[in-house]
Amino acid sequence: MAKSTIYVGLEIGTSKICVVVGEVRVDGAIKILGVGQAPSRGVRKGEIVDFENAQACLHDALVRAEDRSDVMINNVFLAITGAHIKSFNNRGTIRIPEEQNEITSEDLEEVKEIARDVDIPQENVFLHSIVRDYYVDGQEKVKQPAGRLGKILEADYHIIHSIKTRVQNTIRCVREIPLDVEDVVFSPVASAQVVLTQEHKDRGALLLDIGGGTTDYVMYSGGSISRSGSIGVGGDHITNDISVVMKIPLTKAERLKVKYGAAIVPDTGPMVIDDDPQLAGREIDSTLLSEIINARMTETLERLRDQLSQDGELAALGAGVFLTGGCSKLDGLDKLTEQIFNLPVSRRNIGSMSGASAAFENPQYSTPMGLIRYAQILDANRPKLSPIQRIGKKLGGIFSGSKLLIWCGVLLAGFLLVGSLLGTF
Repeated sequence: MAKSTIYVGLEIGTSKICVVVGEVRVDGAIKILGVGQAPSRGVRKGEIVDFENAQACLHDALVRAEDRSDVMINNVFLAITGAHIKSFNNRGTIRIPEEQNEITSEDLEEVKEIARDVDIPQENVFLHSIVRDYYVDGQEKVKQPAGRLGKILEADYHIIHSIKTRVQNTIRCVREIPLDVEDVVFSPVASAQVVLTQEHKDRGALLLDIGGGTTDYVMYSGGSISRSGSIGVGGDHITNDISVVMKIPLTKAERLKVKYGAAIVPDTGPMVIDDDPQLAGREIDSTLLSEIINARMTETLERLRDQLSQDGELAALGAGVFLTGGCSKLDGLDKLTEQIFNLPVSRRNIGSMSGASAAFENPQYSTPMGLIRYAQILDANRPKLSPIQRIGKKLGGIFSGSKLLIWCGVLLAGFLLVGSLLGTF
């Protein structure tokens, strides 16, 4: 009898560390069982710079998630981000052997490897190879080529790669908790699973995931990913700008940003804040506050627009731009984004799951919740591998070396011993 499956999504962000526990039921529905969150320390621009501090925060978030979900967590799907993550599109082509009657799954793997046979920096590793379109003998957009007759198989892939050691360090930090990492996923790829519908992807959509230390993006065209990446600018940079210009501590600058800030400059004068213990009695120029926020967000959004408009794809985004991430809650950010991109802009709640409603109303949870959906889709379409096999395959030998050889030797010896006892060898 089929059983439900529990997945755990983990996001180690610049501002927060979040653990989400989700149950995928037999009918495919997802229920969020618990969310654990802790303020983040030791993380800068989405990357871990202090293992000890980051692990302490991760442990706090983990304990809270376990308490609220009543689940003992051992394995996680891990979101990663950082400006070191890059992407490109490439096509692979193979000729089917004359004696072969139809295209096989092995042919699909071969054409993927050919598409990945491109030069990337030596220190980088492939994270995702996401198929965009298949072509069989020139016929475009073939959904399922395996089993079809054909002589030439082509495939367009979206390739995402990053600096290997930075991914390894994040995985090592998590494994020392200890937790097994089932898979690593680029953050906006995860977020898109719960923010965008298939209709949005078909019409063309740009997802901007604006966090504390980075702004991640993924663009869909014709139903598949066409662009993705990350820039090292986020909400914390706004907070720092406010702190410097208004000469106040970072904690007060963050409070001002969240409670009174806006991305569109209002036509108002100074205001006196008397409902906040940390800021009571201080006269704040709301116009100046919004000008600071507007300047940083305008610079960030224009940088993204210029980067993404080089091939003219922005004009074809029929569904427009979608905002998510904690910083996306800034008042007026949707209007500013619409002005800069000249496209319709939306903020969407996560409506495809059940559970505590507060989680779905907060865009800062889109990545860890998206990891649950990503895990569901991935496990339904791939062979079952252990976490070590999966990560090792993806990162090209992250666990390679003498320790792995020793471990394999121990396993082989064990299998031989058991086999001899059972008379199978």
